[in-house]
Amino acid sequence: MQKISLLEQNVRRFLWEWPGLNVFCTQNGWIDNDTLWFEIQSRRNNEVTVAVKFIEILMEGSGCVADRRECFGKLRLRLDENDEIVGVEVI
Repeated sequence: MQKISLLEQNVRRFLWEWPGLNVFCTQNGWIDNDTLWFEIQSRRNNEVTVAVKFIEILMEGSGCVADRRECFGKLRLRLDENDEIVGVEVI
């Protein structure tokens, strides 16, 4: 079993809680958190670049699922000295 680093734990928690992640949605649907995936692509000083991917759920007016769309994007996360996220930029 692979051990998850503190940074990875902090990024995962941030992505689950950050409402701005919906900027990557294509049609104002909602994010299926069970499909949320990320990869830390680079780290430099107090910043990391993170690729994110998830499935967007699109609903019909009747409340039924109309479609599922794969969404993706990149973020630059600013970190404090404890690897806590203190800022975010969509790139």
